[in-house]
Order: sequence, then structure tokens, then C-alpha cells
Amino acid sequence: MPDSITANCELPLLMPAQAQKHVTVNEALLRLDGQVDLVLQGLGQNAPPATAVDGQCWAVGANPVNAWQGQQGRVAIAANGGWIFVQPRRGRRAFVIDQGAVAVHDGNGWVAGAVTLGAHGSGMIARQAVEDVTLTAAGQAETEMVIPSGALVIGATARVVQAITGSATSWSLGTPGDSASLTRFGQGLGKAQGSWARGLLSPPMVFWTPTPLRLTATGGQFQAGRVRVVLHWWELRLPD
Repeated sequence: MPDSITANCELPLLMPAQAQKHVTVNEALLRLDGQVDLVLQGLGQNAPPATAVDGQCWAVGANPVNAWQGQQGRVAIAANGGWIFVQPRRGRRAFVIDQGAVAVHDGNGWVAGAVTLGAHGSGMIARQAVEDVTLTAAGQAETEMVIPSGALVIGATARVVQAITGSATSWSLGTPGDSASLTRFGQGLGKAQGSWARGLLSPPMVFWTPTPLRLTATGGQFQAGRVRVVLHWWELRLPD
């Protein structure tokens, strides 16, 4: 460790007989403000955002450009119209805004959703994915997002964010297949705005091929509407 910075947060230290001590102290406070209860706007971003509020942080990607060039893998902290960069270390935790998940740094990069993280990279990962599904005149609709291969699915939730219209009396949430699959996460679901589904699988189920979620109209057809669908699953991370 250089004698001029601290080991963990890379805070600049005051030197003996240093002039303009406030400059060093202020930079240390900015670094501390960004790293305490670290919140990342996103992971792996390579280009600085067009605008940033002081204190906002990003995990810089592998091929950074412009003001982030040469800072791959570091945390970029917006400060006074510019950037301060710090190197995260193994065990550092952060909440990732655009994923709605906690990420843990494994010494090489951020692992979103890590609940456990072994010395050789193995871990248990909790994940979720969300999609707003716009309904059209049809008897069913499928998500573009898919259940990843090897995922242990805990369940799926949904919320009608724009009332469902059409001749259907209700709808179900599931996966393609037989009637049991089509209603895997709920059936007889409401059409009004605010209606919801909370489909827990008991026991949880492993999917070995990428699989979309399917919304199926009951007793008629969809005409319009919008449903927010969220998939919840676990993954096992292989050791190095």
C-alpha cells in the first residue's frame, strides 16, 4: 500500500507539513461518501453517463472509454463534475440499482445476487428478472425473458399495471406445455388494474432448457392490457 492512501477505501492521507490540507480532506470525504453503504447505478458500464449527480457510482466495465479510459474494474464516483476511481476488493458489497440486487465482489468482478461466495468462486446466487408484457388481440402472450438453463425456480409474481380488456374472464400464468404447466404460477387471475399473482412452487423446480413465461386467456381472448411479470430463481455458481 502506498504511504499516501489507506488500504481499504483508498482515502488520501495528510502528509507532514502539507499545504492546503482541505484539498486532501475533501477528496477523502468524497471517496468515503461514495463507498459507505455503496450503491452502484449499474455493473459493467464502459462509457460515462451524460449526466451524473455527485456521489453516484458505477462499476466500470472491461473496455472503458472517454473519461473512464484505463479504469476497468474500478468504481467510478461522480464528484465535482469529474470522477474519482477506487478499486473494489474481495468481499465488498453494493446494492445495484438497475438489477435490484446486492452484488459481492469476488476479487475479479461483481457477482450480482451472491448469497454465498466461496474462496474458489463457488456460490449460491439469488436472481430475479422483470418484464412488462403488453397484451394484444390473442389468446396468449409470452415473455421475451426466459428462465435460464439450470435455474432452480422459486416462483413468479405479476401485477396488472394496465387493465386487461377483451372477452377473457380471467387469465393464468405459467410456462408452455400442458394445462398444469400453463397454470404453474396462478390461475383465475383478475383483469383489473392492480390485480396480482404470487405463484410459489412447492417444491421449487429446475428448468434445464431456456423457457419463457406464458400468460393465457381463460374463457375468451385478450384485447389489450399490460402485465408486469417477475421471475424469481436460484443458481449454483461453479468453482474456478
